[in-house]
Amino acid sequence: MSHVIHRNLRAVPPTAVNATGIEIVDRDGRRYIDASGGAAVSCLGHAHPHVLAAMHAQIDRIAYAHTSFFTTDAAEALADTLAADAPQGLDQVYLVSGGSEAMEAALKLARQYFVEIGEPERRVFVARRQSYHGNTLGALSVGGNEWRRREFAPLLIDVARVSPCFEYRERHGDESREAYTDRLIAELEATIEAIGPERVIAFCAEPVVGATAGAVPPTPGYFKRVRELLDRHGILLIADEVMCGMG
Repeated sequence: MSHVIHRNLRAVPPTAVNATGIEIVDRDGRRYIDASGGAAVSCLGHAHPHVLAAMHAQIDRIAYAHTSFFTTDAAEALADTLAADAPQGLDQVYLVSGGSEAMEAALKLARQYFVEIGEPERRVFVARRQSYHGNTLGALSVGGNEWRRREFAPLLIDVARVSPCFEYRERHGDESREAYTDRLIAELEATIEAIGPERVIAFCAEPVVGATAGAVPPTPGYFKRVRELLDRHGILLIADEVMCGMG
């Protein structure tokens, strides 16, 4: 009997005992090609010698130091690497353990930013339908996957919802890409105006949609126009790139 609460409560999954490269081996010797690297965000494969060497070297020096009191060379080096690859002006990094925690931190930082600059009346987030931002309560609130949200709806914060940029499913047959993008921006603007721009904290969106719609890119110019609209009202943009980019 397993004492682990597995994701499927009716069955215990195979026990993985070894992994190398793209293959995982279970206790019975069956080999599996790990085609996705887990939940879409682990792309290093298994037991890569350079990765193992780096992990061992760090553990030999220090495995853990609480961030309330210390930084480490490893954390500083990672932040330097991320900042060097980020767009101009994004040069600060807050390190967390996973995607849901990252979104929770982003939501709280966005709210705290407006409190600190004297705009505490901003308390509403806008997000898109058919989106995924994580499983914790704040991240689930801004996510737009209804079957994931349903049982927990009474616990979630209210979030205004707009259409996703999902050209394949939602662009009309007689509508050009430009007209479709115009319609989405107009919907977002109307939603912000209905709430009151001075009450909106941020717009949350995945630049490339992952878990709820497949790999769905935006139409050309969509996010540029979103950014321009938000800037006119002093609203933040939270770009959830956990699956597709910087994290």
